[in-house]
Amino acid sequence: MSNQFVHLHTHSHYSLLDGLAKIDALIKRAKELGMSALAITDHGVLYGAIEFYKKARQAGIKPIIGVEMYVAARTIQDRDPKIDAKRYHIILLAKNDVGYKNLMRLVSKAHIDGFYYKPRVDKNILREFSEGLIALSGCLGGEIPRAIQAGNLKQAENLIVEYKEIFGEGNFFLELGAHPNIEEQLKLNNALKELARKFNVPVVGTQDIHYINKDDKEAHEVLLSVQTASRFDDEGRLSMQQDDFSMKSPDEMIEFFKDTPEAIENTLKIADMVNLEIPLYKIQLPEFPLPENIDANNFLRNLCYEGLTKRYEIKVSSTGALTADTEKITQLPASLEELKKRLEYELSVIEKTGFASYFLIVQDIVNWAKSQNIVVGPGRGSAAGSLVSFLLNITNIDPLKFGLMFERFLNPDRISMPDIDLDFADTRRDEVLVYTAERYGRDKVAQIITFGTMAARGVIRDAGRSLGYPYATCDRLAKMIPFGMSLEEALANSKELSEDYESNSDTQRLLDSAKKLEGVARHASTHACGVVITPDPLPNHIPLQRSSQDDGSIITQYEMHAIEDLGLLKMDFLGLSNLSIIEDTVNRIRNARGETIDIENLPLDDPKVFELLARGDTTGVFQLESGGMKRYLKELKPSIFEDIIAMVSLYRPGPMELIPEYIARKHGRKPVTYMHEKLVPILEKTYGVAIYQEQVMEIARSLAGFTLSEADTLRKAVGKKIKSLLDEQREKLINGMLRQGLPGHTAQAIWEWIEPFARYGFNRSHATGYAQIAYQTAYLKAYFPHEFMAALFTAEEKNMERIAVLVGECRLKGIKILPPNINISGTTFTVEYEDLDDSIQALAIRFGLSAIKNVGENVVEYIIQKRDKNGPFTSIENFTERLSSRYLNKKSLESMIRSGALDDLDERAKLLANTEEILAWSHNIETNKKFGQESLFAGTSLLPALKLKDSAPATKDIRLRWEKELLGLWISDHPLSDYSKALAKISLPIKNIASFGTGKRIKVGGIISKIQKIITKKGDPMIFVNLEDETHNIEVVVFPSTLEQYGVVFHENAIVAIEGKLNERDGELKLICDRAEELLPENTT
Repeated sequence: MSNQFVHLHTHSHYSLLDGLAKIDALIKRAKELGMSALAITDHGVLYGAIEFYKKARQAGIKPIIGVEMYVAARTIQDRDPKIDAKRYHIILLAKNDVGYKNLMRLVSKAHIDGFYYKPRVDKNILREFSEGLIALSGCLGGEIPRAIQAGNLKQAENLIVEYKEIFGEGNFFLELGAHPNIEEQLKLNNALKELARKFNVPVVGTQDIHYINKDDKEAHEVLLSVQTASRFDDEGRLSMQQDDFSMKSPDEMIEFFKDTPEAIENTLKIADMVNLEIPLYKIQLPEFPLPENIDANNFLRNLCYEGLTKRYEIKVSSTGALTADTEKITQLPASLEELKKRLEYELSVIEKTGFASYFLIVQDIVNWAKSQNIVVGPGRGSAAGSLVSFLLNITNIDPLKFGLMFERFLNPDRISMPDIDLDFADTRRDEVLVYTAERYGRDKVAQIITFGTMAARGVIRDAGRSLGYPYATCDRLAKMIPFGMSLEEALANSKELSEDYESNSDTQRLLDSAKKLEGVARHASTHACGVVITPDPLPNHIPLQRSSQDDGSIITQYEMHAIEDLGLLKMDFLGLSNLSIIEDTVNRIRNARGETIDIENLPLDDPKVFELLARGDTTGVFQLESGGMKRYLKELKPSIFEDIIAMVSLYRPGPMELIPEYIARKHGRKPVTYMHEKLVPILEKTYGVAIYQEQVMEIARSLAGFTLSEADTLRKAVGKKIKSLLDEQREKLINGMLRQGLPGHTAQAIWEWIEPFARYGFNRSHATGYAQIAYQTAYLKAYFPHEFMAALFTAEEKNMERIAVLVGECRLKGIKILPPNINISGTTFTVEYEDLDDSIQALAIRFGLSAIKNVGENVVEYIIQKRDKNGPFTSIENFTERLSSRYLNKKSLESMIRSGALDDLDERAKLLANTEEILAWSHNIETNKKFGQESLFAGTSLLPALKLKDSAPATKDIRLRWEKELLGLWISDHPLSDYSKALAKISLPIKNIASFGTGKRIKVGGIISKIQKIITKKGDPMIFVNLEDETHNIEVVVFPSTLEQYGVVFHENAIVAIEGKLNERDGELKLICDRAEELLPENTT
């Protein structure tokens, strides 16, 4: 090595809440110090290994991959807290590929089999996986150092012999720490040097690095305080203040070890011993199980030609020729020749890139899911642009029909793993994971880890809590930071924050610490959708651990980018609640009506669906239900499927400003114009408005002679905004247009138009897939509103605010909502029907018993089981006698009574007044059964009948209050029903507000269902009020001056009239309150 010294004991921020140094900062500092090699040795994990390896190599620094492992006091099976809570540290470094794989196996075994307080290995496991590893004896927490500190030199000597034997001659080093302020370390160093001479074991000098620079010490102490949930100034908390744990320079290390130069020389020797090459970007696909005598490419080809027959009713001859009936040919999206040409082109690219197995695996998983009646999304992302995907049934979008591009998905000029993301019904996603693991090997399939980092607002609260600042101070500063900004950006852009920083020393200290903690990994969790499948057992490629979630499933230690860098097959299995709603709705329709809805093959021109969209009746419709979207749909009045694709694409920050232009052009209020006639076929579907990334690609092909691969490179270059790439692509595009005969000024104008658009242009393939889900949900709502809304209720069962909105929607549509009923309700929401002579009529939606607060699922299941077995409950005595007292406690009984679920058995207030008697009677019945004290006559109990004392019936207001408390909303009536005539005279129904725009002054009346109070930056109180009437709800903003004047009016359940001005924010209308009055019964007559 050309350097003077190499750091071999380095913690990054992947030593969670213990290391402060991010990978980039470690490498940058090592480069500044002139080091040609550096090790990473995080506590028990390899989280950052691939990121470190890749970035170090890019910086010209030799990466040394290591771990600071925990060694069990005895074996990993031993778990006596008095003995085995103790463990020892040891540094392990991968010398070569064998060592790296053994390191992954050790880390995996420590987490999966040896976790007890920490992930542990034992000596037997070290022996098994020691090949290719270099070991250092560790810091003060190492086993040999602990024995020395305890005065047990004989034990230390025996351990040296043992570790030398485990790792082999020349692979075990005694570690000397460069920590002059830690007296125990200095004594330890001296003892280790003596033992090294005695046993001929080399020594090596290290610095236990936990942060980069000396002035990071306080920020690191704050981080340790966050880890232990303690205060910075707490005595006895975990602390490393006693010494410097920064990355010292080679000169500093050489000076410290000047009496032991071999300790420095051996760092260089170890770096020379390391010869590890981790292959990056080399595709490593698992093998798809194939029939005999056929390879993956030909098997894929056969499946695709079978798909031509299934999708288009095309006949394929033995020679590969395509034929079809004349009638079918006219219905095809392209000629037979074009279909075959497109298919053969895609197959040739897939064969060239070596991805046949990938497509076979994906189609296998999707087709299995569909065979199990699991609803699968029609297509997500650019994969919908592939004809192969369509023919394999991976997607349900015909790319030829919708003009989608294969090159947007797989560019033959830039070979990288295709990215097929799959949407499944979220309630059944786990079934797909289980199938994948069983099909491709449980030892080869795992979910992927992800890391939560300290973001700007959160890190201020974390650091502030640690430093002992009041919550109000931290909260005030956190709220000064705009969402999406870093602390540095906020200080540069927020005058209020920068002034506070400059003038307040506490703010300065807090923000200085917070800036150093920002972006540091805080915790690890399971990625919402990422799954990896490896060609052979996972630990040959990836270290593993158990998920922190309750299921304890196995997950990777490498996050998704590292897995992609390794060339492994990463897939995204997304759980989409809307697909569960579709599945639930279709099942309800089939079970109740006997109708089977082929959700994948709905006609995309159904007038009833477009009428629903044009009314803005899109609550529950995928992607189309926000307030802003509803208003645009009413203006647009969609009439074709293309309109839905366009709205899914345009309703986002940036392109949203084009929506009025699109609407005006569609309805002829503005002319449709084009810069050049060649743009007409590219833009005519969108009325001359450029919306999709694919349109940019087609412009480049048609007007500048680009291949579609070149056009995709242009799309990526414009999206990344890298000047050098932009300049290159600009010149290439303009020159291409000039060669195609376009005038120079037109070519320049088209470039100037393309460049900003391409930054927010949307992926048409993705939009088409999502538009199809939007259409499917709109179809079900239009034709089967009861079943659709019941499925929607069930999906949102735990979200009371959402349920309240949906109930309001049902009332607007005339769908009756019924309260839970002990004799009728199911577990979840159900539809009640009436059998007519020739059809079934849906009458109402009834709440399920599990929607009642405080009533557990096991109680609900038990009640329904008893009811199904022996019929309805006829009285409170019958109900109590048939239910075991184990399932009938005071809380659940009172909740069922108050919600109205037991109204069939007696009046609510009367039952509530007798709960103690009911429960006592239930207990006595249970005792009687236990001791067999029953009458000889008809099995009746010897107990006297249950007698209930009388009680005044609950008033309407009390009943409604109970319903709101237990169900989240009013069911049997509405608090405003007595006020409806008075409100109609003085105010608008809230549902009508959507037709007005920003700035309109209105007056509305309703009941206050929720109040959120905040403190402004000036320290004044203001509130956000949820106001609802019998038709809908709206958020009312009450600023401090108005609140001061009308504050007495605002309390929950108050019935009020509010005047103010409408204002739109985030696509939703809000009412800015100017005046308010409470409506009392006496002044509403």
